[in-house]
Amino acid sequence: MNAYRDVQDKVRGIGSRICSLVGEEVPSFYQRKRWMGKLMEWAMKDEAFKVRLFRFVDVLPCLKTDGQVVELLHEYLGDLEEAPRIVKSALKGISRTGIRPHIAARVIRAGVESLAAEFIAAPKPEEALSTLWELRREGVAFTVDILGEEVLSDAEASQYVGRYQRVLETLGREVNAWPGSAILDNDDQGPIPRVDVSLKVSSFYSQLDPMDWDGSLIHTKEGLRPVIETAKRLGASVTLDMEHYYVKDFTLGLFKALLEEHKDLTFVGIVIQAYLEDSKRDLIDLIAWAERRGRRVTIRLVKGAYWDYETAVNRQKGWPVPVFLNKEQTDANFEDLTRLLLENTRTVRTALGTHNIRSISHAAAVAESLNLPKEALEVQCIYGMAEPIRRALARMGYRTRVYVPVGELIPGMGYLIRRLLENSSNESFLRKSFLESIPFDDLIRPPQPESQAVPEPEPLDLFRNEPTTDFSRAESRRRMSDALKEVREGLGRSHALSIGGRDVSTEAVIASVNPAKPDEIVGIVCSAASADAERAAQDARRAWEDWRRTRPEDRAACLTRAAETMRQQRFELMALEVFEVGKSWPEADGDVAEAVDFLEYYAREMVRLGRPRILGRYPGEENLYEYVPRGVGVVISPWNFPLAIPTGMVSAALVTGNCVLMKPSSLSCVLGRRLADILMSAGLPHGVLNFLPGSGEGVGEFLVAHPGIDFISFTGSKDVGLRICKRAADTVPGQRNVKRVIAEMGGKNAIIVDETADLDEAIKGVVQSALGFQGQKCSACSRVIVVGEIFDEFSLRLRHAVESLRIGPPEEPGNFMGPVIDAAARTRILDYVEVGAHEGKLLLAKEVHGEGFFAGPAIISDAPHDSRIAQDEVFGPVLALFRATNIDDALRIANDTPYALTGGIFSRNPAVIRKARQEFLVGNLYINRKITGALVGRQPFGGFGMSGVGSKAGGPDYLLQFLHVASISENTLRRGFAPARRTGAAVD
Repeated sequence: MNAYRDVQDKVRGIGSRICSLVGEEVPSFYQRKRWMGKLMEWAMKDEAFKVRLFRFVDVLPCLKTDGQVVELLHEYLGDLEEAPRIVKSALKGISRTGIRPHIAARVIRAGVESLAAEFIAAPKPEEALSTLWELRREGVAFTVDILGEEVLSDAEASQYVGRYQRVLETLGREVNAWPGSAILDNDDQGPIPRVDVSLKVSSFYSQLDPMDWDGSLIHTKEGLRPVIETAKRLGASVTLDMEHYYVKDFTLGLFKALLEEHKDLTFVGIVIQAYLEDSKRDLIDLIAWAERRGRRVTIRLVKGAYWDYETAVNRQKGWPVPVFLNKEQTDANFEDLTRLLLENTRTVRTALGTHNIRSISHAAAVAESLNLPKEALEVQCIYGMAEPIRRALARMGYRTRVYVPVGELIPGMGYLIRRLLENSSNESFLRKSFLESIPFDDLIRPPQPESQAVPEPEPLDLFRNEPTTDFSRAESRRRMSDALKEVREGLGRSHALSIGGRDVSTEAVIASVNPAKPDEIVGIVCSAASADAERAAQDARRAWEDWRRTRPEDRAACLTRAAETMRQQRFELMALEVFEVGKSWPEADGDVAEAVDFLEYYAREMVRLGRPRILGRYPGEENLYEYVPRGVGVVISPWNFPLAIPTGMVSAALVTGNCVLMKPSSLSCVLGRRLADILMSAGLPHGVLNFLPGSGEGVGEFLVAHPGIDFISFTGSKDVGLRICKRAADTVPGQRNVKRVIAEMGGKNAIIVDETADLDEAIKGVVQSALGFQGQKCSACSRVIVVGEIFDEFSLRLRHAVESLRIGPPEEPGNFMGPVIDAAARTRILDYVEVGAHEGKLLLAKEVHGEGFFAGPAIISDAPHDSRIAQDEVFGPVLALFRATNIDDALRIANDTPYALTGGIFSRNPAVIRKARQEFLVGNLYINRKITGALVGRQPFGGFGMSGVGSKAGGPDYLLQFLHVASISENTLRRGFAPARRTGAAVD
């Protein structure tokens, strides 16, 4: 306890000394006399104004014209009732026409460039030399960071390698000639390099993904190698920055691998983020690893810069939030890790990235208590922040280093926005100390972390999407690899039909093959004939008499039991999808998760719909509104989502009290049988679900025309869907119902990219939407409409990004694309590439070699809007690019097809987004994100036009298609006496 008090006394004394040296000096960011200081002051008072201001700042660098600058200024800030006078006056005086917009735009650009200069030293490394020299004269060291969030292609990765080498060469040539400084050029164990460069791991390999651990490690090290060799030659040090949590474990693994490979790399560091709950475990592991190998490494301890991102993204995915939710916990953890570092100075060089006087004082106090010299501790600050604090520390004899970003404004915009958010945050120490003048006693007190709040238990009937698998986890990768081996050993087995609860074998069979390796038989499945279908229809009709009377809650329970079975068999099902239809690991994982979602969502929906509704409030009269099952239906499902789509169609029909004849695609019938087994094992009575694979022309046509079929649920091509609608419309003797057709029939989907778009996000979204699962999705993007002058830049970067994709067997996690489904599909796709090359300009046709059905991605530009490549659904990795003069032109092109399924727009112009919401005629519109991957209950899926007939899958009215409505009115008045209203019914 005395030792603790001794440290706290030292903390207070050191903190008081820092504050006295700071005096009345204020960081430039908070200077209220400057116009930007006034804006920031208002932004900290008004959250709505801050969000809009920062979004305007974010989009400004990409705007090409003065008119766009003024237009977006009005869009973002013009309708705010509460705004600072400086903004209202500026907006009032700026018209959108004439000379004034040009003057205003220049002033606005100059203002934002001035703001950026607060945090970004210079566009080029040689231009930053004067800033670095001034820092050294001030008694401060530096580490240089090259701005940029990520690379999208191998070409861009090569450019970053060149930039890092250029920075090292420039700094090494100049800085090593500067006069020496004992405190800056030495630590407690001797000389240290003057030049330090911070490296972003994601800059060195465009396809980096921890899912492909070995491949990412090999290619990232390959990209890093010339930079590491340059650093060694120049005697410079390098530090691996820590980015998002998803790549955290990979970055740590890469760090160790680099040290193993470059044993002569003496000065190298890595970042640990104290806001992560597992940061202490990582640090202990890293220290032990370095000690075993006799290495001394630099650890830059920071609190973390992506808190909002990590919180939002991990909650979206249903993954555990990896950061402390309470800032006091982060501060306490920072102090805990600081002590751990300082207790291990033989193994680590300690660098603390913080502007918090309490955190800095605590570190200095712990160092004193351990009898460490001042040289054992380094404090790192961010350029443009906490200048008074860093100057005070330098005067006190502590080595202080400034993190200095260098680069152009557009690639550095993400960095700039993070700095603005950090400075304006309610939790910002700098804001509290310099703007809000929090008393010293409050600033210097020890962190008082509260335990993580325990969330209230959610209602059992609340739907939550099934989380996808986190493949950054070693355990997930191991389980998937094991499942692939186990499933492969069981391939080639025979699978029977299932009719009335009995397995039925047939002479006719379907051989399902691995499209990546056509000689490999996934399974042999019996093929149903008309006689089998007739028997199944009769058995289903008999079973329906009891099934339709089964309580909705009991039917729903069958679905939830099936969902639990899928969770238990998840990796096995994923592996089977890899082999049978050629899905990559994430695509297979998403399909299984969506299947679980359908089961859970429709189970809850049926419980809701199963409660009768009482209409009106009339004494002596009860009016009920109830849903009743339709009867027996046939479900005809596709191969491209071999588990999710049939699960959704079949489970919707079953839970509503209908019996089902299930005809899966012949290309995915092994997975179809697995689904049937899972559902039947969940407690379905015999005959309720019947498994009838077979040809569309045979058993499919027979069932559509059968008089005992009450509804048809179909997903597939437009031509087949329209034929089903036509055949179902014909009535035949013995038919009791007009057949209901629920048909999802594909699309020719477009993404619009305008001049305000974040091109990094747009290109990523287009690549994922167009080429995920080889473009074999009805929701896939097949057209991109680029507005204005950015066409050439967009198309070049897109082509480089697509060229960099890895293509090969999907069982290998490094391959983004695998095979198309069969030889006929490959031939059709290649034919369309040839058609497109004649109709427009072929920008890219990537060749792929291998034994499977591989078709490389193709990009075609400038084809006529009415051409085949612009109108036909290709169902493969073929993308057409079009030019548009403005958003109205773009929407006209986008809507100029008979389909209306999905569409997307990348724009940061609020007016453009509003127009797209109103005029982009699609069933699912996605704004600033990919257009595939609709989630059950969040983005109910389905289109109109020639894209489909029926309600949206995964939405609140989907089950209604499988139900009739009955209205029951009863006179309950008997001799003047009326009973009480019934319970358990909804009341309108």
